[in-house]
Amino acid sequence: MIVGNEIRVASLVRGIPVGEPLRRAQRLFHRVAQSWNVPVEVANDGDVTALAGAMSLGVHGVFGIAMGSSEAAGYIDRTGRITGWLNELAFAPVDDQPGAPVDEWSGDRGVGALYFSQQATNRLLPAAGISLPPKLGLPERRKALQELMATADPRAAAIYETIGGYLGHTLAFYAEFYDFHHVLVLGRVTTGRGGEILLERAWRVLQQHNPALASRIAIHVPDEKNRRVGQAVAAASLPSLAR
Repeated sequence: MIVGNEIRVASLVRGIPVGEPLRRAQRLFHRVAQSWNVPVEVANDGDVTALAGAMSLGVHGVFGIAMGSSEAAGYIDRTGRITGWLNELAFAPVDDQPGAPVDEWSGDRGVGALYFSQQATNRLLPAAGISLPPKLGLPERRKALQELMATADPRAAAIYETIGGYLGHTLAFYAEFYDFHHVLVLGRVTTGRGGEILLERAWRVLQQHNPALASRIAIHVPDEKNRRVGQAVAAASLPSLAR
């Protein structure tokens, strides 16, 4: 968690030995700004993703979700502002079943990171009947799944269908807390035909189970240019906007 461009709570500084003051990392961004003589503004990566989507689409009220190594989420309100809310939805529960999987870092059950990331694709491999070498890491497992998807393997397609179902139901849940008209979906998990299947299933589920919400929102996928540089352009605009 960042407050005033200072680190307050973060899993990224777990390498600091116990007993040493957090201030070693706390004012990191202030030191960067001073050393490089550039303005620095720190924002949630999901919020910057949503801002990039709002800028590219020319709209406000954007909810962004990125499915990569974890789940990143962000929100631009109806007036076009980053709210500053703690949108760490990777650790917000989306499944309240007693048997929902437990996140190894937070210890919480059924959190978004286990349903909207490469952790989700890996978790669903056994259920789909796909066996991969144990030594493969999560990125390699996700790549192997996408290679199977490129061959039209129905087992791989079933995984993307399942995640799409998760997304369709969860967007309705997120809409209880965020006032959005546009949803931007991106991340490595959404690459290729598998991503298309995922989004098609999400939209079908939303139309079937929450037609009122489906009638007032649109789901977008960024074009190639915005996938590559849109987030960087949006992030670069933040310091000048803040000043």
